[in-house]
Amino acid sequence: MSGILRISTLCLAAFMAAVMPVAAQNLIEPPFGLRWGDSPEKLISWASRHSLDLTISLPGDQPKLRVLKIEPRKGFLPESKASAVEARFLGGRLFEFTVHYTDPEVSADTMRTRFDDLRKQVANEHGPLLPNQQQQSVEDHFVTRKQSFHREPVKGLFLLLAFTEVEDQLRKSREARFSLVYRNDNLRRELQEEKKEP
Repeated sequence: MSGILRISTLCLAAFMAAVMPVAAQNLIEPPFGLRWGDSPEKLISWASRHSLDLTISLPGDQPKLRVLKIEPRKGFLPESKASAVEARFLGGRLFEFTVHYTDPEVSADTMRTRFDDLRKQVANEHGPLLPNQQQQSVEDHFVTRKQSFHREPVKGLFLLLAFTEVEDQLRKSREARFSLVYRNDNLRRELQEEKKEP
């Protein structure tokens, strides 16, 4: 009987080892109905349907990398308060997605409030965010303040929420922006390994 129990336990452990990484990947999915490993066509079709501007970058030093940036001529993306999205593809498969938030019509304080609201929303959906960095620098009468938080439920799969405020001390003005980055380093490494195969 103990032999059967031992075999059952080993089978269960093997099953969990196989299933857990897959379940962990689903803890953090990119927004806008995207999934890790999607092709650029999904985003290109979405941009076309909504008459959004699309920029495709092909970095010369990384021939397999494609960067798509989508933004409206003015205002926000459809059904969103985001001003732009940026997607990174390796070998034609999505491994990083960034949502950018800017709004020239509102104050830096309002952007700070929006950032705090998004931070609470992300924490409610994905769990507590940990402080990542907080820094301030001054150069030529410009004060730059940066603050970021992250969540990494499993190694290699994470969210990064970053806020930047720039204060012009001469003109007594301030502006702020923030971004939410979804990144799947596990998939990126897997795609890089695939590239090395003959």
